[in-house]
Amino acid sequence: MFHAPNAIQRAPLPSANQESEPGRRGTSTDVAAPPARVTSAAPVANRPADGSPAKRREAYFDNVKYLAIVLVAVAHSWEPVMDGSRTARALYMVAYTFHMPAFIIISGYFSRSFDMSAAKVKRLVTGVAVPYVVFETAYSLFRSLAGDSDDWSVSLLDPWFLTWFLVALFVWRLTTPIWQALRHPLPVALVIAMLASFSPSIGDDLDLQRVLQFLPFFVLGLRLRPEHFRLVHRREVRLLAVPLFAGAVALAYWAAPRMQLGWFYRSSSAQELDAPWWSGAVMTLVMFCAALLLTVGFLAWVPRRRMWFTALGAGTICGYLLHGFLIKGAGYAGVFDVYDWLAEPVGLVLVSVVAAVAVTLMCTPPVRRALRAVTEPDMSWAFRRNSARR
Repeated sequence: MFHAPNAIQRAPLPSANQESEPGRRGTSTDVAAPPARVTSAAPVANRPADGSPAKRREAYFDNVKYLAIVLVAVAHSWEPVMDGSRTARALYMVAYTFHMPAFIIISGYFSRSFDMSAAKVKRLVTGVAVPYVVFETAYSLFRSLAGDSDDWSVSLLDPWFLTWFLVALFVWRLTTPIWQALRHPLPVALVIAMLASFSPSIGDDLDLQRVLQFLPFFVLGLRLRPEHFRLVHRREVRLLAVPLFAGAVALAYWAAPRMQLGWFYRSSSAQELDAPWWSGAVMTLVMFCAALLLTVGFLAWVPRRRMWFTALGAGTICGYLLHGFLIKGAGYAGVFDVYDWLAEPVGLVLVSVVAAVAVTLMCTPPVRRALRAVTEPDMSWAFRRNSARR
């Protein structure tokens, strides 16, 4: 599954000036999101709209994005059935500790050259803002049609379920020039996250609690370089990742009945979790360190060579945005209530397999092509002519 050490030279990582942004064709994109906003769905052979040379996709990052989106979908599928299983809750906590931070770090890494130029602003609007408006509207109407809400209004200021990540990515990308200009951006981002963790007055608009509390991972991604990913793939790191995850699962099993899941979502302040205000700052640092360690372990296990799922990494934005309809739809249909055996070990395995297969199918090229009009629309009519070249 892993390369030998000399494979690093055979499969170099992108150069420092390579950028991957949502909607840019012919490049490796960031999320997943999605993940974190994750990918462009266009084939590599296409040239970007701004006329710059197309860049070869890096298999490693496509592998990271695909495996991360599978973790996201599987973890979401556990939510309705894990209450009766301490083991499932522990695994859920481990997955939630690092799967979104990993997405966000990769998003930051591929946002390093964002500079507010006309071409990049256009790609930000078409690749992040437009999908947010479309899917926030779709999820709001879906919830009302399913009878979960009597309110048919659509609020673009209150992201629901999955769409918060697109809002966050939009804000983080816009602030990228600021973080690139600061001498010590990561400590500043950590301080902001700590302040947000005990500031309940921030409110729910644009899910700013999550935007601010996850900010350090995006800033960390901006500071990474290709050599950091080569260090992660050292043999000793891969070996240490095994006891690291074993210890994390054991610790999560102990903490499962004692710890609130709200700390993992980062959508609430400490006071809203009925904790002392100062615990927000402490938990911000603890969760950041834990997420960083598990993300390193995860990245160390991801293969660098092309795999059967590598091509699916280009479609993870589709998997991220679509799998919520499956999870929520099953909940609205009462599937988890009628078949209560899904909370048993066999049921949990079945739910996990179904979620993994479903999100895999959602990342395939036919789905990407079908959704291209909303995940990476051209929208040349909305922008001044030749703005990309300027």
